[in-house]
Amino acid sequence: MAWLGLAANKFHTWKKRYGMVNDHNGKIPRDWWLADWERQAIVAFHDKNPLEGYRRLTFMMLDDAIVAVSPSTVYRVLKAAGRLDRKSATKSLKGTGFKQPKKPHSHWHTDVSYINVGGTFFYLITVLDGFSRYIVHHELRESMTEVDIEIVIQAALEKHPGVKPRIISDNGPQYIAKDFKAFVRFNGLTHVTTSPYYPQSNGKQERFYGTLKTECIRPNPPRDRDEAVKQIAAYVCHYNETRLHSGIGYITPADCLNGLSGEIHAERDRKLEEARSRRREQASLAIAS
Repeated sequence: MAWLGLAANKFHTWKKRYGMVNDHNGKIPRDWWLADWERQAIVAFHDKNPLEGYRRLTFMMLDDAIVAVSPSTVYRVLKAAGRLDRKSATKSLKGTGFKQPKKPHSHWHTDVSYINVGGTFFYLITVLDGFSRYIVHHELRESMTEVDIEIVIQAALEKHPGVKPRIISDNGPQYIAKDFKAFVRFNGLTHVTTSPYYPQSNGKQERFYGTLKTECIRPNPPRDRDEAVKQIAAYVCHYNETRLHSGIGYITPADCLNGLSGEIHAERDRKLEEARSRRREQASLAIAS
C-alpha cells in the first residue's frame, strides 16, 4: 500500500465494500416527507393571505382541512419559495468599495497640503476631477481657512460653468464649517466627507500630492513663494496635458476629461495589430526563404 500511495483506512474501506452494489449517497425519500401538491397548496394559500404570518397560516390551513403540517414546516416551505422576504431594504454597500464616477465633473476631490518654501509653510489647495484625475484648479495660499477653500472651489466652478459636482473632502474644520455648508447649498452642490483618520478615502487627491512632491517639489525645492507658484503651475500643466496617468489607462487627464480615451485606446490597438501583422509577414518570408 505504501508503494501504491494508498492509505490503510482507504484499503480496508474498499475491502469491506468488495462485492457490494455501489449505491449513491443521496437522500432517500421518507414516508412523512411533504408531497409536491402539499407544498403547492401551502404556497397558494399564502398568496391568498399574504398579510398573515406563517404560524397563523398553519392553523388556518388546519381548520380549513387544506394541509396538516407544523408551523416549522410551513416556514421552511415559504422560505424556500421566497415568500418570507418581504423587506425591500437596500442592500448594504459596506465593503463593496467606492463607487467610481461615470463621467467628468461628477466628483470633485479637494484637500489641503503643506508646501515648504524656504522654511515657511504655504498651503496648496487643489480641486481634482475624480473621473479624469484632471486638476480643475489649484492655488498656493498663505492660509487654509474656510474662506480660502470657498475661493478655490468658486474659481473651479467659474472655469466650468453649469457643472454641479459632488465635493469630496476630509473632515477638516474648513469643510465641516457652517459657512462652507451654506456655500455648497448656495451653489447647488452636494458634499460628502471621508472616513475620519483614513486618508485613503480621498486617495486620488492624496496620490496627486504625493506625486507632486516626489516629481516637482523635492527634486528642486523653491526658494520663495513666487518661484513655488510658477513651479507648481508648470507641473500641473505637465500633469494635466502630458503625463500619462496609470489610473485611467495611461492617457493624460486632459484627454480623459475631453472624452478621447476610446479613440486613443482604439488607435493603440490598431498600431499593435499592425505591428503583429508585420511581424507575422516577416516571419513567413523568413521561413519561405
